[in-house]
Order: sequence, then structure tokens, then C-alpha cells
Amino acid sequence: MIGSLRGTVLFKQPPDLVIEVNGVGYEVQASMSTFYNLPLEPQAEVIIYTHFAVREDAQTLFGFCSQDERALFRHLLKVNGVGPKMALTIVSSMTGNEFAQFIHAGDAQALSRIPGVGKKTAERLIIEMRDRLPSLSPHSETSPSKRNAPATPFTLKPADEAMNALLALGYKPAQASKMIAPLEDQALSVEEMIRRALRSSLN
Repeated sequence: MIGSLRGTVLFKQPPDLVIEVNGVGYEVQASMSTFYNLPLEPQAEVIIYTHFAVREDAQTLFGFCSQDERALFRHLLKVNGVGPKMALTIVSSMTGNEFAQFIHAGDAQALSRIPGVGKKTAERLIIEMRDRLPSLSPHSETSPSKRNAPATPFTLKPADEAMNALLALGYKPAQASKMIAPLEDQALSVEEMIRRALRSSLN
């Protein structure tokens, strides 16, 4: 079991990260909040908390900026019908506190706006997650100042990178394009563009 990685970022293109640890590059599927909190300095050390998923056809590392976010991801995996991709999309679409609010309010409509989460899955999440959420810390959210920090430049335009990230999270091309279009001329970083696009999908 690989529980965490401490190293430097070799590559980042949401939701993919490559973390170099002692000369070995680990491919990680990371949550969006993890990208929001990557350090700006080149070669800066990062600590990523991981979940190692093994299937017959794949072995995948999923990465998170906090142990509480990873705990939420693992709780989601226990819900019938929720796999790693859907769980990563859920934790990328909202904070743990926001998710808890939707669950305790029984807001299936808000949850069903997340890609891949239909009405039945949203209702199942509400039923099965209510008793699991109290174990999650309400004080583990990352600070807005870190989330809004600009990212290091990418090869593609920020809008293209943000579009690719939304597609990887399960949004359809037309839907992702509609979410990104109003943000293209605002000189936003990739991470901030993704964050705002995801927020808009919940409204």
C-alpha cells in the first residue's frame, strides 16, 4: 500500500500529476483541490496523500492534498455504484464541507449535477453517507489564498487545459465548453478556471 508521496512535481495536467520521489516518477490521478494547492516554486517539495486502487486491468494512484479529503474519497468508494473515477469527480467538484451540507440537507438535485451522478446515485449517496460524514474534520479545508494562487504555465492555453480537465472528470464536450467560455478572457490560472467552472455547474 502506498499511503503518501513526498517529492517534486515533474508534470501536471489536470487531473494527472507525475511526482518524482528519489528518482522514480509516480503517476497520480489528483483531485482538483490538490492542483489548487501545488507550490508555485519550481522543484518545491510536495506531500500528496494517496489511495492505491488495484483492478484486474489497472493499478492507479489517486492523490489528495489532505488526509480528510482522502478519507472522504474512501468513504465514497463504499457507496454502492460509486467507483474511483466518480469519487474523484465528487471530491473535485466541491469541498468536504459543501458535500456534507448537501448530504445532510438531502439535496439530491445539487448532487445530481455532478457528472455521472444521476438521481438514483445522489439519493443513494444521501442515504449511505449521512452516518459516515461526522468522522470527517470540518476544519481541514484549504485556505482560499492557496486555492486562488496562479499556476505555473502550461504548454497549452489555460482554457484548453481547463477544458481537458473537465472532460477527464466526465463532463461532455458541449457542457465543458459552455462552462469554460465565460472565463476565457478573465486572465485566470488553469486551476482557478477549473474551480470557477465547477462552482458554476452546481448553481
